Amino acid sequence: MSAPTVRRRRLGGKLRALRGDLTLEEVVEKSGGAFTLSKLSRLERAESAAKARDVSALLDLYGQLGRDEITEDLRDALLVLTKEGAQRGWWHSYRGVLTPMYEDLISLEAEATAVSMWQTGAIPGLLQTADYAREFIRTTLMGEGEQSKVDALVEVRLGRQAVLTRENPLTLWAIIAESAVQTKIGTEGVMRDQLSRLLHMSTRPNINIQIMPNDAPLHIGQVGSYTLLGFDDRPDLDVVHTESLTSSMYVEDRRQVGVYRDGFSRLTATALGVEASIERITEIKDQL
Repeated sequence: MSAPTVRRRRLGGKLRALRGDLTLEEVVEKSGGAFTLSKLSRLERAESAAKARDVSALLDLYGQLGRDEITEDLRDALLVLTKEGAQRGWWHSYRGVLTPMYEDLISLEAEATAVSMWQTGAIPGLLQTADYAREFIRTTLMGEGEQSKVDALVEVRLGRQAVLTRENPLTLWAIIAESAVQTKIGTEGVMRDQLSRLLHMSTRPNINIQIMPNDAPLHIGQVGSYTLLGFDDRPDLDVVHTESLTSSMYVEDRRQVGVYRDGFSRLTATALGVEASIERITEIKDQL
């Protein structure tokens, strides 16, 4: 049995919410034998990959039972989750070096239409140069034998960046702590090239970069970094990703995601404006 991905958990959670106060047994009975108890349980608990026909049939049933929230938009979104949950992405060839949580992040980035991120300690991975990524990964990898994975992890990090330049590119809004921009990683040339890349990427219409100055007043971002992944106009499917030295966590509850979204709005208001941020990055680069 494969481990449940974020997509499958999101699908299962939404199906459970649509069931409402009905028991699984009642749904089985009302389905006329189309579903078994074990199949419904596996779908909701994300214990197996769902089939589009099963999800569609279940949505039809809940619609017949008066679930008014089952709109065509929601149906389309859930069927997309279903179909993409069974697809293999380019990153699967690196399965031996990636954790399941990292695979989830890459797949979510590939599907998302917008990413809003707050970074306190490093340049965001989606904006890193190869040399910066190599130095950062080499320094932060923990555990015996992990250093042998550096080359592959650098390749993965660069591969993730294709979402920014694809035909329908991801919209990225990155707020970066000034201290992260000033941190010396590798030689001066590594950091100079990295700051040049920030300046170059900031010229793309789908990318906004803000700098949180060192002298900014106390703000909500000092609790820690996070990334909000958005999916079209379906905020109920948005996901927040946080990570620490040894683990990652996904926040999927709609109300909690809303807290992070509000927090990001506060951060954009506190950080330097986009133009002022570009000027600050340029100043730091020129000092190297």
